[in-house]
Amino acid sequence: MTPGSEAELAEAIAGASGPLCIQGGGSRGLAVDGDVLSTRALSGIELYEPGALTLVVKAGTPVAEVEALLAAQNQRLAFEPMDHRGLLGTEGEPTIGGVISAGISGPRRIQAGAARDHLLGVRFVDGSGQVVKNGGRVMKNVTGYDLVKLLCGAHGTLGVLTEVSLKVLPRAEAEATVTLAGLDLPQAVRAMSAALGSPYDVTGAAYDAEAGQVCIRVEGFAGSTAYRSGRLAEMLSPFGKAEVQEQAQDLWQSLRDVSAFHGRAGDVWRISVKPSDAAELAPQLQAEALQFDWGGGLIWALVPEGADLRARINVPGHATLVRASQDTRARLGVFQPQPAPLAAISEGLRRQFDPRGILNPGLMG
Repeated sequence: MTPGSEAELAEAIAGASGPLCIQGGGSRGLAVDGDVLSTRALSGIELYEPGALTLVVKAGTPVAEVEALLAAQNQRLAFEPMDHRGLLGTEGEPTIGGVISAGISGPRRIQAGAARDHLLGVRFVDGSGQVVKNGGRVMKNVTGYDLVKLLCGAHGTLGVLTEVSLKVLPRAEAEATVTLAGLDLPQAVRAMSAALGSPYDVTGAAYDAEAGQVCIRVEGFAGSTAYRSGRLAEMLSPFGKAEVQEQAQDLWQSLRDVSAFHGRAGDVWRISVKPSDAAELAPQLQAEALQFDWGGGLIWALVPEGADLRARINVPGHATLVRASQDTRARLGVFQPQPAPLAAISEGLRRQFDPRGILNPGLMG
């Protein structure tokens, strides 16, 4: 089913007799048993006010279209969403509704905030077919209960997004990346922590374990960026020879999309921990390859097929199974099991928004 309007979507959900598999562009590969309900026909820009830094867009609008529109006004999505297609071997077109539904944020999250931090308002259809609106269309008019943030990251289990209102930001005039080569993980975490604790407004801090390379990004006005990257290079010199690259967009896109794992056999896990725990945890994972983002707080791990990585985590954190066979997903679950009190709250919310349990059932546990 591919409804062409919000009213058609509401009618389809209200009339559903069984489970629905909610999809945007289908690029993330998450699926549940049920009739596929796609939002890709709900596409288009509703409102764009560059001077007010606000954008209202239908949920099925391709991310590429949104980014092109913003780029024409020298603006951008601040949260730098990744493109999963290379990692998962999927096709389709990532949509802005899919990005918000999954709460996808890239390397710039450490400085600009997550996707939910830039979400001003939503329209969605709940599991009974009722259209719900929450929040506003501009920054000065965010009203009501904060369902906005609740929908971000719910993966369609509370409602099907039809429209999102976003705060956007100006595109940086310049960027520079400070790189350090030949570092092991403990050194890398210390270097990234030093950079993030500096006054130089770092917008990316990642480590490629296979290459042994730390990457630190700064952005802003050209003069400021040149000054801050130079000072960072000086500050990080005790960790090794620091080099400055003025243009490294391809590098950060590769880190964002975990390109190092593309086309390689094995399961892919996404693990969130305290950056200070990354060095202790990494050997326990017994991974074939590792990549670190957010100063070490986000770990991408490539492991042999079927491995239960959660059983190897010996520090506080949580692990999401991003790429695996259907059998492994069914056996281990995609998302980290929630503690009993939190699971009870989540289940209560799902009953309120989807009393029949038809929206992506079982996806979140």
